[in-house]
Amino acid sequence: MKIELFEQAFDPWKWARSFQDTDENLQYQFGATSIFIGTMRDFNEGDSVQSMTLEHYPGMTEKHLHEIAERAKNKWNIIDLCIAHRVGEIVPGEAIVCVVVWSVHRREAYEANRMVMEDLKSNAPFWKKEQLADKTRWVERNTRGF
Repeated sequence: MKIELFEQAFDPWKWARSFQDTDENLQYQFGATSIFIGTMRDFNEGDSVQSMTLEHYPGMTEKHLHEIAERAKNKWNIIDLCIAHRVGEIVPGEAIVCVVVWSVHRREAYEANRMVMEDLKSNAPFWKKEQLADKTRWVERNTRGF
């Protein structure tokens, strides 16, 4: 399991592949890999967004991410998972989050990945401030999950 916060842009594909290639638990054990990558878009609520600052509370955020990962590992028969999340200033097109789950079969990988993402969107201690053309605003609610 790996949890990592990035203050700069990162390549989620390389990050996930690097973990997969070096984790001994994964060598020839998995049949399914579920990857979710969330990317910043350039609009929200009908407005053009130039950038976003993602704030967090160090220590508290990492603890919550570890708890999410442990819940997923306890609920589903998965081999491993990792979570990468951006903090700081983000511009459109950059990855914000990457969740990767490995399991023997696809169902567990899909369901664990979805649970982790839904928790990240609704409960994780991150705060978003958008930079619009003429002002900044705090995002008061995230998009609704399923």
